Order: sequence, then structure tokens, then C-alpha cells
Amino acid sequence: MSDLFDRVTSQQDVIKKLFAKIPGFKGYIERVDRRNADKLLRETVSDKFQTQWTRISSIQRDLVSAGQLEVLDEIEIASTRLRQFIDRVRNAAYGYSSFFEATKINEAELEKMYQYDLTLVTMGDDITSAIDNLEASIGTDGLPAAIRNLNQKAQDCIDAFNQRSELLKLGQ
Repeated sequence: MSDLFDRVTSQQDVIKKLFAKIPGFKGYIERVDRRNADKLLRETVSDKFQTQWTRISSIQRDLVSAGQLEVLDEIEIASTRLRQFIDRVRNAAYGYSSFFEATKINEAELEKMYQYDLTLVTMGDDITSAIDNLEASIGTDGLPAAIRNLNQKAQDCIDAFNQRSELLKLGQ
């Protein structure tokens, strides 16, 4: 996660670098940079999951075309959960604490937040694998298990984001 923060801070213009030399202003700039890094991270995560959600929609269309309507409801549950996760990630408030708040997230809390963010990123790989498995299972006896697995992975994403949100609430 520090790569995103480094990417944001490396793109600072001369004025920001000058303001960073003013006492007290550096902390403000760092918080703004964290917010920008957070925004970039969440856009990246939501875009990655959006691609996978699109794959699920395509699979659903293929199943309708093949007349396999009996599994659509269960796949729709996974699709809805993934859509809910994407919307939460994309639309959540940015940052790790504003300049004007009385309480700030300390470094330990920030590290914990970055761990949750890393978890969200790696969960994208889990969803991709689950969808790959779903595609490979179409027309086999393994299809119900693949659908259950995808549903669980989608719920795991929501749960992880909820835990991240709780950490933010505790830090405020």
C-alpha cells in the first residue's frame, strides 16, 4: 500500500513541496496525500472487481442461452454481493482522518488499515479464481459447488470491507 502513497507523494508539485516546509502544514499535506492514495487504491480495487462482475454477467447470459435457468438465482446472489461490494468501495468516504477532526488515526491504526486494503486487493484474485472455476464447471456436476464458492468469496469481500469501515469508525 505504501506504493500508492509513494506514487501520490512523488507527483507533488513545487508549491506542495514548499508548503511541506511550513511548520504544521506538512501533516496536513500528508493527510491529503493519504486521502488521494486511498482514493486511487479504492478506484483500482473497484475497477478490478467491476471487470469480474462483468464476467459473471456474461456467464449468466451464456447460461440463459444454454437453457440452464435453474442455477441463475444462485449466481445472481454472487453477482449482487459483488455489486454491493464494488459500490461500497467506490463510494466510501476517502481518507484516514481529516485535518479538522479531534482524533486522528495513529500509525498503528494506519498500518492496520493498509493491511485491510491489501486484503481487499488480494481478494480480487480470489474472486477471479472463483469465476474461472465457475466457468470451468459449467455443464459438470461441480457447478453447484463452484457457485457456492463464488457466493462465499463475494460475501468475504463484503465482510472485509465492513471490518475496514469499523476500523475507520473506531479511529474517529
